[in-house]
Amino acid sequence: MTKILIAADGSDLSLDAVHHTLSLLRGGLRGEVVLAHVQEPATLYEMVTTRDPDLIAAASVEAGEHLLAPARALIEAAGVACETEVGVGDVAHTLVDIAERRGCDMIVVGARGQGAIASALLGSVSQALVQASPVPVTIVKHADTLAEVEAEPALSADVAAGRGVL
Repeated sequence: MTKILIAADGSDLSLDAVHHTLSLLRGGLRGEVVLAHVQEPATLYEMVTTRDPDLIAAASVEAGEHLLAPARALIEAAGVACETEVGVGDVAHTLVDIAERRGCDMIVVGARGQGAIASALLGSVSQALVQASPVPVTIVKHADTLAEVEAEPALSADVAAGRGVL
């Protein structure tokens, strides 16, 4: 059985990754889901003003669980069991750590849709994830982008057949 890690942050883009994974499971892929979110580490200001690392960690986990809630609701509504994990650290490398620790066979993430120049200048979590991951990474384009692709006749047949265009 394939174990799929879905990176979620509460955005519509991460929900696209959830929808894509659910379509794979509905299409016959036998698998289980690990839903993961990564919080940025506490800032120096937060550490100095709070002075309680346990309080900061608890707040990070609570915030992460809150951001996972929409994705978890979609997965549970589809009747798919899922495990969740909230990590703290560099997003791409922490997701890889979670995937390795949980024995995941693939990772699914939503694409931010940056252009080539912005992506080159700013970097990209999905690019870093592809570079660092020992397992395949599927980057799901946002639904608006897919609607534009479906407007092109040659590509719409692939999308309709479930082959995608990624």
